[in-house]
Amino acid sequence: MVAIVTKSLFTAARACLDAATADDKPALTLEMAAAFARGELVVDDDAPPPEPIRMPGRPARPALVHPRDLPRRGFGSDEGRAAFIHAVAHIEFNAMDLAWDAVYRFRGMPSTFQADWVSVASDEARHFNLLRARLRELGHDYGDFDAHNGLWEMAEKTAHDGLARMALVPRVLEARGLDVTPGMIVKLRALGDAATVAILELILREEVAHVAAGSRWYRWYCERAGVEPRARFRALLREYASGVLHKPFNTEARLQAGFDPEELESLLAEAD
Repeated sequence: MVAIVTKSLFTAARACLDAATADDKPALTLEMAAAFARGELVVDDDAPPPEPIRMPGRPARPALVHPRDLPRRGFGSDEGRAAFIHAVAHIEFNAMDLAWDAVYRFRGMPSTFQADWVSVASDEARHFNLLRARLRELGHDYGDFDAHNGLWEMAEKTAHDGLARMALVPRVLEARGLDVTPGMIVKLRALGDAATVAILELILREEVAHVAAGSRWYRWYCERAGVEPRARFRALLREYASGVLHKPFNTEARLQAGFDPEELESLLAEAD
């Protein structure tokens, strides 16, 4: 991996976005997050505006296909479990890019905004590395199964609007993980796969904080814009993410992640 020498957080974020292999992106993410924590990277007020990013750096594999073209596999075989772990690893790989893109794209924010999303990027890199190591224990590697591009497609749709990004990526797409992961843990525990269970339990705990960061900054944007958060959230769902809410919700985790009881009740009424 080529060393990145910079004092600009925006340059570091762009370098992480551009990193194109399953080794380089998490390694550079962890390196830049550590440099930021040491105070070695700063927000450059004279930096040029962010450039459009049609696609962040990606390895040649996995092939990206439409979600309906992904085969459905059960957990009963090693192949099925490997495919599931690969799918979660792919989410974490994308999540690194989503966190760095928030840092890179949305300028003029309080310093705690950058601190939150650099921390999230670092967590996602650790998650990816853990899942990739587990994949290798099962005789596979990242890229061995097809995947889809839905997370980054939502990043593109919301690149113009930090409010929409905070609503739709952490509070919709990532919050979905809070709902489905406990069921996956139960199934894997029943199969005796304690190693994968331990990784998913760690991810679930840390993803609550990631969704909470999205909730916090979503409400910050709403307050700045003078809009009512619940009504705007429902409007954004209709505009960008119709049909993506599915029951059941992990109510406890969502409450910890910044959803309030009235909001959850209204969302449940709209969910499939």
